[in-house]
Amino acid sequence: QVQLVESGGGLVQTGDSLRLSCAASGRTFARYAMAWFRQAPGNEREFVASINWSGFIDYDDSVKDRFTISRDNAKNVVYLQMNSLKPEDTAVYYCAALLKGYASRRSNEYDYWGQGTQVTVSA
Repeated sequence: QVQLVESGGGLVQTGDSLRLSCAASGRTFARYAMAWFRQAPGNEREFVASINWSGFIDYDDSVKDRFTISRDNAKNVVYLQMNSLKPEDTAVYYCAALLKGYASRRSNEYDYWGQGTQVTVSA
C-alpha cells in the first residue's frame, strides 16, 4: 500500500507561483512513476506532468515552460513548481503513483492517488 499526501495549494493571483509537494510512503519510491493531474469543477481529471523512475519527464502543452516536476527519492517526495499561474490553472491538483515505473498520461493507469490540494488563481 502506498499513501500519497499533497500539500502546498492555496489562493494566489495571476502571475504568482506555487510549489506543490507530494509525500509518498513506501520503500521503493524510486521505482515508481509519479504524476500530477488536476480537475476543475465540471471537468474531467486531466494530465499535468509526470516523471518516471529514470527521470524522464513529460508535460501537457498547457503547462510546458511554466511548470516543473521534480522528485527527491531520498525524501520520497515529488514536487510541482508552478510559475506564471493563470486563472485556468484553477483546479484540485492530485498526485498519483504508477508502480510499474513508466509514466502515462492516462489517469486510469495509476495505482495510487492522493487526496488532492486546491489551487485557486484569481484574475
